[in-house]
Amino acid sequence: MDLAAVIRPGRWPKYSGIQLTFLVALRMLIGWHFLYEGIVKLISPYWTAAPYLAEARGLLAGLFHGWAADPGMMAVVDFLNVWGLILIGLALLFGLLTRPATIAGAVLIFLYYVANPPLLGFHFSMPTEGSYLIVNKNLIEFCALLVLTVFPTGHEVGLDRLLIRTPPSE
Repeated sequence: MDLAAVIRPGRWPKYSGIQLTFLVALRMLIGWHFLYEGIVKLISPYWTAAPYLAEARGLLAGLFHGWAADPGMMAVVDFLNVWGLILIGLALLFGLLTRPATIAGAVLIFLYYVANPPLLGFHFSMPTEGSYLIVNKNLIEFCALLVLTVFPTGHEVGLDRLLIRTPPSE
């Protein structure tokens, strides 16, 4: 596959059946993960991102700590987090505006990663599901979203097909 055809606007890559199947499956799995996480946060009456941000480490820790200490800012952060997860998840599941959704999802996941990077010497009071060093599920999902950004599928399998006219094959 010619990478220039993938990157140039107005041109869509041609996928084999197996490539399209796995790319769509990846998009939908990530979409489900985002949607479910957003819904769980929405229906949990006491959920807030404040504890996660209060434990932030790394380069932007001061920024995240400031947000966690400001109730007004936390209301905005919590709202954007919950509805960002839900809307990005729905967009990925249905293949609607997939490129903006993958970019927004990558930004959101990258913020999660930067807030609490898995580096030596960083200890957190919240339990993690494993032991990580540099690479964790947030970094992996971030990279998967970047893959879906450069190898879009919504124009083939999704509502993007109804919104975006694909140019005729050369």
